[in-house]
Amino acid sequence: MRPQELNLLMIFDAIMTEGAITRAADRLSMTQPAVSNALSRMRAVWGDELFVKDGRGIQPTAFAKNMWSQIQTPLSALEDAVNPSQFDPATASRTFRIAATDTFVDMIWGPLRQVIEREAPGINIYAVPNPSIGSADILKAAEAELAISKYTQSESVIRSEHLLDPGYVVVMRPGHPLAQQQLTLEKFIEADHLLVSLTGDATGPTDVALQSLGKKRRVAMSVNNFFNVPGLLKQTDLICAAPSMVLEREIFSKQLAVFESPIEVSPTPVSLLWHKRQDHDPGLQWLRRHVAKIVHQRVEQHQQLLNQHCRKSYCEQAVRDAKAQHHYDCISQVCEQLDTVPDVASPAR
Repeated sequence: MRPQELNLLMIFDAIMTEGAITRAADRLSMTQPAVSNALSRMRAVWGDELFVKDGRGIQPTAFAKNMWSQIQTPLSALEDAVNPSQFDPATASRTFRIAATDTFVDMIWGPLRQVIEREAPGINIYAVPNPSIGSADILKAAEAELAISKYTQSESVIRSEHLLDPGYVVVMRPGHPLAQQQLTLEKFIEADHLLVSLTGDATGPTDVALQSLGKKRRVAMSVNNFFNVPGLLKQTDLICAAPSMVLEREIFSKQLAVFESPIEVSPTPVSLLWHKRQDHDPGLQWLRRHVAKIVHQRVEQHQQLLNQHCRKSYCEQAVRDAKAQHHYDCISQVCEQLDTVPDVASPAR
């Protein structure tokens, strides 16, 4: 391979990584016209357009995507061999951006700052807004080095490390009529619910769980963040099914009564995310270790305290009965359409 072709590959990799000519130029310490001229040479040498305009940005062609998938690993190994990365927390001067919600900023920033003051005084940590979807796009655009998010996709350029599975509880004001008795499945369904919906959707994980039982609750009010939840619950008869960690301050100070959810709500795992291009970045590896350690310790402490405060209400038999009834009703509907009689015993009501 000619030296100039290797240089073009390095510039091509930077454009693919950054997703923009300007950011690639900054990354390579080159001028934007120099990168644009290099791109013109690539198109002539490789016989493909490589990138096409998409609004204000650019999108790689299929040829570019395929070539990048083949050269990333060799280029990374070559760069590590020529410029081995070193990171000494005690002397490093660097800024890391983490995309995180208010809940995780509250959980992580204090302990992380203590670590920095003790081990790495030259490190800065900046919080970046983290939308409910789009964490991968933030990392691809190099707007942050890390993201803490619910991540259920699978992309070759995004790496992830599992952090926690948020457990759902039911909270209400201590003087709520339901707080004086056992929270059964029936009473839970009959109550007026407050829903936290970051997207504006009127359904959540609890509604999905109820649908599997053939049940439906009334969402009487919704908000788009957890900050408003404690105040609303304290002055109303609303109840709220939510991850316990986002309301732990009010739960553990007994400002809100807390119950186990009467149904099992499948949690969406929360992960620590980063881009493949920084797999071997020792500075980011150092930061990832500390963030993961802080979250794991906090989750363990939270669960111990929650066990002391949370009142039992999971109605296992009631859920089984509801599932059986829903199954029977579904079979009956199908049989009615076929004008037959189901050969299944109706569950006891």
